[in-house]
Amino acid sequence: MHVNLMHVTRRTLKSDHYGNIFSLHLGSLNTVVVNSYSMVKKVLTDQGNCFIHRPTNDVIERLTKCQGLTFNNGYSWKQHRRFTLSTLKFFGVGKRSLEFIIMEEYKFLHQSIMDTNGLPFDPHYIINNGVSNIICSMVFGKRFEYTDKRFLNMLSLMSKALKLQTSVFIQLYGAFPRLMDLLPGPHKELFSCFHQVCAFIKEEVDKHRADWDPSSPRDFIDCYFTEIEKRKHDLEAGFHEEGLQYAVLDLFVAGTETTSTTLLWAFVYMMKYPEIQEKVQAEIDKVVGRHRRPSIDDRPCMPYTDAVIHEIQRIGNVVPLSVPRMTNEDTILEGYFIPKGTQIIPNLTSVLCDQTKWKTNHSFDPQNFLNAQGEFEKPEAFIPFSIGKRSCPGESLARMELFLFFTSFLQSFYLSSPDGTQTSLDFKFGMTLSPKPFKISFTPR
Repeated sequence: MHVNLMHVTRRTLKSDHYGNIFSLHLGSLNTVVVNSYSMVKKVLTDQGNCFIHRPTNDVIERLTKCQGLTFNNGYSWKQHRRFTLSTLKFFGVGKRSLEFIIMEEYKFLHQSIMDTNGLPFDPHYIINNGVSNIICSMVFGKRFEYTDKRFLNMLSLMSKALKLQTSVFIQLYGAFPRLMDLLPGPHKELFSCFHQVCAFIKEEVDKHRADWDPSSPRDFIDCYFTEIEKRKHDLEAGFHEEGLQYAVLDLFVAGTETTSTTLLWAFVYMMKYPEIQEKVQAEIDKVVGRHRRPSIDDRPCMPYTDAVIHEIQRIGNVVPLSVPRMTNEDTILEGYFIPKGTQIIPNLTSVLCDQTKWKTNHSFDPQNFLNAQGEFEKPEAFIPFSIGKRSCPGESLARMELFLFFTSFLQSFYLSSPDGTQTSLDFKFGMTLSPKPFKISFTPR
């Protein structure tokens, strides 16, 4: 049955309190929001080929020129995703060699935390820096010191830009770009932040170009240079130095912001629920002990810790609305006609908090990932990295980072809020859902 989008709204809201599918108008695009695991799965996997494009607008085109990975489409996107997955795998993603890189970075994090002498501090930038260094080792072939002002400024600009993207001024720019170009406001700050971050990336790319050896690739940038040469006659693939800059930018955002934000939520929930923190530490002491660092091989023997990490991801809900999709052809969804060019928002919050899929859906409870025997069990509705062909390409990297960093922190330190303060679960909303700024004390165990 073919019906218009407004009919979709009326019919589903009558039959379902939340509405499995409903429409609204955002900027210049008709938009459909899909709720519930079954509906999101249909859009992202079962009928994924019909919803595989990313929407674009004047803001996205100005920031990314629809190049790179996240907002690229069609043949160019397919080639870039294939290349990125194979290159990240070549440099250790999904392999044991990456564990060494992560644990080497933890040494620097550990020392920086020890330098606080147990006094309360804001962990945001140190965690951002540490997590970012993992992707830097694969993209730039090096890590950056926590005192590197140039790199810290780049991370600060990137965080600021992600917050600014939800400003009403950005929405107005999408609707009235020529008018907004004449006015001051957060949209000008956003463009300035991205321009400076891209300038940082270009400097690193230029350094690589100066001493590039095709026979000995050091990192993602070197491999991309090789791909440029290989595909110089395949212009539609979009492999050129400008495309490289945007691909690196996408890897930075995906490889830094979501994982570091999840770790910040981990700190918050461990302060909020010290009894859960104690259970995790007891399991770490039993399986790993105090005389060696945790290994990824320990994970199957640590079901409670694994359940806590997954519950942090579920309730932290870092990317609540995923990244929007767009129909690349007319299609039928649950009997409703969705025209080509319609923006689709998969509401991951509705999936991660679905009362039919979780034992305790709106509060922090590791039992959501444990069966009656206390064994780790992951429900099908656990999709914080999204699903389908556009799912996060760095999922295996993020999962390894979260386990190794989280267990290493709790093996070494007791996490607590400053004396006299209550741990808050308040959040701020940007491109990610992150805790409001807080201070924490790391006391050596």
